[in-house]
Amino acid sequence: MSGRRAARRKHSEMWMSTFARFVLPALHRSTSATACQALRACRRPGPGAVSPPSCLTAVHIRGQHTLGPASVPLVCHSMRHVRALDEERLMEVEWEDGERSLYPFTWLRDNCQCPLCTLQSAQARLLLLADLDIHTGVEVVEVNNDNKVSIVWPDQHISIFDAEWLKKRCFSPAARQAMQEELFLNERYYWNSKLRIPTANYQEVLHDDKAALAWLLALRRVGIVYLKGAPVEQGQVARLAERIGYLRLTFYGYTWQVQDKPMANNVAYTAGKLSLHTDYPALHFAPGVQFLHCINQAMKGGESNVVDGFHMAEQLQREDPEAFRTLTSLHVDFTDTGTDYCDFMLQSKKRIIDVDSKGRVVRINYNNATRDSVLDLPLQQVQHFYRALKAYVNIMNRPENVVTYTMEPGDIVTFDNWRLLHGRKSYISRPDKLRHLEGAYLDWDEVMSRLRILRKAVHEGM
Repeated sequence: MSGRRAARRKHSEMWMSTFARFVLPALHRSTSATACQALRACRRPGPGAVSPPSCLTAVHIRGQHTLGPASVPLVCHSMRHVRALDEERLMEVEWEDGERSLYPFTWLRDNCQCPLCTLQSAQARLLLLADLDIHTGVEVVEVNNDNKVSIVWPDQHISIFDAEWLKKRCFSPAARQAMQEELFLNERYYWNSKLRIPTANYQEVLHDDKAALAWLLALRRVGIVYLKGAPVEQGQVARLAERIGYLRLTFYGYTWQVQDKPMANNVAYTAGKLSLHTDYPALHFAPGVQFLHCINQAMKGGESNVVDGFHMAEQLQREDPEAFRTLTSLHVDFTDTGTDYCDFMLQSKKRIIDVDSKGRVVRINYNNATRDSVLDLPLQQVQHFYRALKAYVNIMNRPENVVTYTMEPGDIVTFDNWRLLHGRKSYISRPDKLRHLEGAYLDWDEVMSRLRILRKAVHEGM
């Protein structure tokens, strides 16, 4: 290995370790509550903020460095004692640190881990709900010698529960929030034009679990990650998808070629400017993650633009609450018609901004090209809708909110299609060397599945 390559490798490993020390602890249950508190404190830049949250400075999410995790300390939880609260029909566990957890009898019986009640090989419940006594009491509850809870039920069935298993499933608000964060990584790092996109090495992501885990963590938290060093030939997005699971098949195929095409069946297949958009809102379940691999770049133009749609929605809610309410309540029609992998005639109804039961933004659905001329709204709401949408688009197009970058051959950009809006400047290509990107989609279910598997494998290998 040359001296330059060795230095680059050493520099890369240094930043992998730095990223790990600050980010990975947020994933483990032993530190999840603290991490969640820190994330809540930094996830939303305050008024006038022009950079990613300050708590990310140490891990250089703004810098273009290879990402990778390091070790995570494990914490074992010991029980001091356990007792049954018969009137409340709850089991109380007192932990060695003095904390207390409460567990309903019904839930404990429903989740008995014995071979009669749970198929361990599939982690699936065998106990039928029809056979569950939802008013059950307990006969005996105690902590045995190996730090497990033993429960004898009125029918003399015995359930054994591991301390760590119980601790993770505590019903306190803090524990529930920490567990949901561990499972879904719902917290996001918001950003604006000063983001320097997190960057990883394509080959390392393919072959090293730690690098792959760091890639998927950054993809989930930041929403976009650059991969450098892919071969300049078709097939690399499919190869990358195999690292996760499988590609999402759509009417444009498993992969698709973004080129200037005659009689284009999509505005992306022209040399014109593409306004900021999410892909495929004409599908009721739009793809969650997108890969784009640069094979040939344009002779002139073709720069890419991205914005953090969640951050922009937050700005809209702060600056224009009425517009935010309109875009989170009214359903808009999207359409897509043509022939590619096969012929298609799609129609969907979406809110521009989807929020969950807590009012948290979870998905952006917006593509001006496929927004239908059909607008299924009462006449008096039409102008309100246009005003609200214009307000949101104006915020997205502010220069301080837009990140612009130029892809070079061998670059792959991976991003959250439910969160980011992406666009492209118009371009000019040489006839003998057309601008060419290969794209592919995956769903978040597959991506999060692989992230959890990698996290488990990396932690167990330490």
